[in-house]
Amino acid sequence: MPTSKTSAQDSSKSPAPAGLDEEGAALQMGELSELLGYVIKRAQLKVFDDFHRCMAPLQLTPAQFSVLLLLDKNPGRNQTEIANTLGILRPNFVAMLDGLESRDLLTRMRSPSDRRSHVLMLTDKGRATLARAKKLVATRHEARLIELLGPGEHKALLDMMAKIANEF
Repeated sequence: MPTSKTSAQDSSKSPAPAGLDEEGAALQMGELSELLGYVIKRAQLKVFDDFHRCMAPLQLTPAQFSVLLLLDKNPGRNQTEIANTLGILRPNFVAMLDGLESRDLLTRMRSPSDRRSHVLMLTDKGRATLARAKKLVATRHEARLIELLGPGEHKALLDMMAKIANEF
């Protein structure tokens, strides 16, 4: 009668963790470690992972948090302006707004000046959720980044990233 492999035997053949070869040695990154775009993307993934953990109680993504922040400072702006400012494609933005509206965090109303467009407003629940989110971001997420980099490097990195975003 043929014998079957146990799950322990199967797991011994599993692939090596990301970034390590089968012997556990780090893979050579070569030119990748010198490409700014690659390093920025890797850093973004780490920062977003931390943001998601921080926002887990509120179930907000970085994009949703950005929308709420913009609406707090710019109430009554139309959805095209908000989407364009954040660089979110229209179909993705409409789906995001549907989700935020279904959670009663914002409301869409026909624009009084242009019946073809909608203006966006935070609800009371949206303002309360944003207040909690801002506190979590400041005391946990950004605080960890400032602790890692130091206040001076944190500010310098913000300035450098803004320069790339605005001028490149």
